[in-house]
Amino acid sequence: MKIRCWGSRGSIPVSGRDHVKFGGDSTCLEITGQDGRIIVIDAGTGIRRLGNKAMAEGCTEFDLIFTHAHWDHLLGFPFFKPLYFKKTRISIHGSIHAQETVRQIIERTMEAPYFPVDLDGVSADIIFNDLSGVPIQIGGIDVDAILLSHPNGGFGYRLTEDDKVFVFLTDNELEFEHPEGKSYVDYLEFSRGADLLIHDAEYTDKEYETRTRGWGHSRYRKALQLAMEAGVKQFGLFHHNQDRSDDEIDAIVADCHEIIARTGSKMICYAVAQDQEIVIR
Repeated sequence: MKIRCWGSRGSIPVSGRDHVKFGGDSTCLEITGQDGRIIVIDAGTGIRRLGNKAMAEGCTEFDLIFTHAHWDHLLGFPFFKPLYFKKTRISIHGSIHAQETVRQIIERTMEAPYFPVDLDGVSADIIFNDLSGVPIQIGGIDVDAILLSHPNGGFGYRLTEDDKVFVFLTDNELEFEHPEGKSYVDYLEFSRGADLLIHDAEYTDKEYETRTRGWGHSRYRKALQLAMEAGVKQFGLFHHNQDRSDDEIDAIVADCHEIIARTGSKMICYAVAQDQEIVIR
């Protein structure tokens, strides 16, 4: 299983000299299974560059899953170039929990006066699979889900191919249980033994305690605790705050490394960067 990050920034895309190393595009991941089938998670601004690459390589089939309906995870969808070619086939799986159907939500990203082409005007063949729940299977990858602790709800995912496991829990608050969200223990068990866990790690302790508790995101130290207790092999910090510079993210990673060293853990830890590729073998 190969995971490529096309965007790891949270809330809003950013650019500039302080955001070069980790990038400024918002959430989009590309997962490629052993059979070559492509699963895309979320359509933040990173999906635009993914689409350009796919067009250059002649890719025409995609499976797309959404974590939730907040704008930073949707706003790149209308700029996904394969949408505008007849040979493209996109299967969109699942539903946004406790909200409208995926189709209705996507339609809103392309309706007037906010965008000049509506969803019915695209050329691609789009299949909507509104499912009541998971697990589901996409190619050779099993996809399980857990409700996120986040305003307006959403899903985190556990992807398994053979004995390799990738868990993705962005926009998840570990110390505040939002309506229909789960407990820390639930997320711990969901992540247990994963080869790779990528988890929301947006805030520092000070930010969280003084103003951001209840906003739907986690302290990076709490996310690190989850990863170590779950016994994952690799942990990626994700959903970097829009105001966080490369140097500040490096400092967060350094703090995580110190904590890991003190515990004697062998877990690999890094901040997920735009264009980073991770292969689970």
